[in-house]
Amino acid sequence: MKIKVLIAALLAFTATGAFAQKGELNNANEQYSKFDVARGNMTLAKPFITEAKTSIDKASANQKTAGLAQTAALKAAIYASLSATDADASAAASDYATATEALKKARELDTKNEFTTLIQHASREMAQIQLDKGVKAFQAKNYDDAYKSFDAGRQIVPEDTTLVLYSAIAASNSKNYPAAITNYNKLVTTDYKNKVQAYNDLVTLYMQNKDTTGAIKAIGAAVEKYPSNNDLRKREIEVSLLAGQQGELVGKIETAIKADPNNKALYYYEGLTYSQIAETSAAKLKKLEKGTKPAAGAKAAAPDPQIVKAKQERADNLAKAADQYKKAVAIDPNYFEAMLNLGFVTMAPAIDMYNEAQQLPVSQTKLYDAQMAKAKAQFELAKPYLLKAVELNSSSLDALTNLKSFYLGTRDEANANAVQKKIEALPKNK
Repeated sequence: MKIKVLIAALLAFTATGAFAQKGELNNANEQYSKFDVARGNMTLAKPFITEAKTSIDKASANQKTAGLAQTAALKAAIYASLSATDADASAAASDYATATEALKKARELDTKNEFTTLIQHASREMAQIQLDKGVKAFQAKNYDDAYKSFDAGRQIVPEDTTLVLYSAIAASNSKNYPAAITNYNKLVTTDYKNKVQAYNDLVTLYMQNKDTTGAIKAIGAAVEKYPSNNDLRKREIEVSLLAGQQGELVGKIETAIKADPNNKALYYYEGLTYSQIAETSAAKLKKLEKGTKPAAGAKAAAPDPQIVKAKQERADNLAKAADQYKKAVAIDPNYFEAMLNLGFVTMAPAIDMYNEAQQLPVSQTKLYDAQMAKAKAQFELAKPYLLKAVELNSSSLDALTNLKSFYLGTRDEANANAVQKKIEALPKNK
């Protein structure tokens, strides 16, 4: 009987000890819950977090509860909050290190996902700490430190788009282009709302990193995802031209046209591509002409073959652009962007002729008159498109400026002045 009584007493003592330690765990949870509710007032909340810490430390030290997933998860949450609210930097850093270790352990132990809420709570708290640190560093223009903090937070909560975005921006500002590119590539796969801008930033970073292949791939993916976005289409044209891949781009658009021949935007984009190629030729031409400008009084030299070629390339591409814009407005006569550009590319050769005529010597009157007549005829071809563009959007600065150029080119000063008054009457933000 005595042996049985002794064994019963021993079992009772053991159970009481285990319950006591489990009680510490329960108390830590209860006090932490009170802290979370009251944390808006730290004077009121401080005693709760202090008691929660005391209890979780005891539970962590006891062999019966130390290995529980709940203990690790609760310890991570409590120490994360301690780190977030401690005014002493050294203590906050120590608490954060403890929270990090506990969080890692909790994730390993919680194989049944019983304490996911606590783990997520601790994760968000720790990520917020890194976010706040990163913002302070960024505001101080310590971009490298800002990136490290944002990235640390991102690793804790990889799905947080704010941390991914901030990591990308900070890396970009510190000229850590590979890290910035990695984060933007991650961002465009999430539910981030402004993906169009993210794609634009991503393309810029690839170009800054001298990776045109990456830039073309990124803008191609963006256009595929948002085929009706004009800004992305224009960016694709710019990047392709910079990469010397205008042929591939034209082929890509023409393939799309074959699949969707009534899509006015596709003809517009092809016209825009040829317009941009023509502008590239114009820049090349300007450079060539500047380098071969004859000295005053010198005899006119034979035409430079490179200049002749550049002029022809520009003229050919302006004509190709006009053809595509005409197809776009044939589908939709009120397609403003296409009509605006059609007027410009039709008028551009006339402006070139006009300017060339002004460079002729005074003695070459017949040649001057012939050149001006050709210019006037070309100006007249553009007139209906220019007027239609203004009709479609009378508050467009571009449309009005083009029309003014027409009147100046045809030496109609009265109408040029009238259009100028309309330009001056436009709101400043137009």
